[in-house]
Amino acid sequence: MNHGNKISFITLGCKLNFTESASLSELAQNNGFEKVKLTENPDIVVINTCSVTNNADSKCRQAIKKAIKNADSKPTIVITGCYAQLSPESFSAIEGVDIVLGNNEKFELIERLKNHTSNNAIIAVSDINKKSEFVSTYSLGDRTRSFLKIQDGCNYFCSYCTIPFARGRNRSDKISNVISNANKIAQSGIKEIILTGINIGHFGEEHQENLLSLLKELDKVEGISRYRLSSIEPNLISDEIIDFIAKSRKFFPHFHIPLQAGSNNVLKAMNRKYKRELFAERVAKIKSVMPFACIATDIIAGFPSESNEDFIDAISFIDSLNISYMHVFTYSERPNTKALDIKPIVPNSIRKERCNQLLELSDKLKLNFYKKNKDTEHYVLFESTNNHGFINGFTGNYIKVKYPFTKELINKIVKVKLLDIDEECTYTINLMN
Repeated sequence: MNHGNKISFITLGCKLNFTESASLSELAQNNGFEKVKLTENPDIVVINTCSVTNNADSKCRQAIKKAIKNADSKPTIVITGCYAQLSPESFSAIEGVDIVLGNNEKFELIERLKNHTSNNAIIAVSDINKKSEFVSTYSLGDRTRSFLKIQDGCNYFCSYCTIPFARGRNRSDKISNVISNANKIAQSGIKEIILTGINIGHFGEEHQENLLSLLKELDKVEGISRYRLSSIEPNLISDEIIDFIAKSRKFFPHFHIPLQAGSNNVLKAMNRKYKRELFAERVAKIKSVMPFACIATDIIAGFPSESNEDFIDAISFIDSLNISYMHVFTYSERPNTKALDIKPIVPNSIRKERCNQLLELSDKLKLNFYKKNKDTEHYVLFESTNNHGFINGFTGNYIKVKYPFTKELINKIVKVKLLDIDEECTYTINLMN
């Protein structure tokens, strides 16, 4: 099969996927391909998939249809990522799909494209646990921030989750290489790095290193002004990590700590590694040393066996926590997970109702958190997008602000005062001298 050199990427799911798509894009461009938008009639479309929920699966199929429909001529369609790893045969049956690459094979993209001459879909998906090396990636597409992959895989096997089957077991980069990548990011002019992975709290274990040691070394990198952690498990965010971030000149008071359920009964059914009391203790510890810290969490609504009493208890517990907002997901059945055997099943209508109640609570928590910050002063890193005449940015504790669009503010860190919250829960500000 003859390929043109225009290539486009569609990325679905987590920030880890975005870092890997960015590295695939750089790899393609270094091998003579021209990266273009999907609207620019690409010769090749690479879709990096997610499979956390049924909705993620649906978005993947929609992306394939969109890639084929929008093209003047039929592009070569490459499917990779977690959904491809878990269900490769389902893609080979879709008309228009040419190559399916598992998570082990995705960085063989260029070789696979060059060698692909068949009119039939080629599947290259190996057992993720038999050949799973850590591949270092980071993103450079955003002028203000970069997502830096430090860890991959997970050993937890929560009863609802397919990630260990899609990503394999825990593995990490080495501190020396992470620092090297951070220096490269700094040289590009980017000011902020978000450390990403599947379970970053287990960073470095196979190298006799650990996350706290990495944070201390990153704090020394010149040129990077701000760091944030992506999701970290409540049983892995130690007092030492919290105290270090509280004193750091670069790591910001912004935490994403997944709770998943506010009931101990449901947490046990989920095979989580903690009880809700530990989560509450971690929140209290963070707030004791960083009172204005932003703490976000994940919650799954309608997990099997979640009774009405469990849910009411969970709502009360979550409302009592000093957290800032929630990412709420309606439970969806995933193939080969132990949750499929847990009874009773919560009807879809009740799942949706509980999800809506949790979203309402999240909105209340977020507004309360924003209000507590009114009239306080912060340093904001401004982004590059002109959003209906405004430029947006985020404070260190992840409060979104807006200011009349000013080109000179792009990728600048400016001291501001928070004034008023608009209907979109965004602060208007004054710039400080």
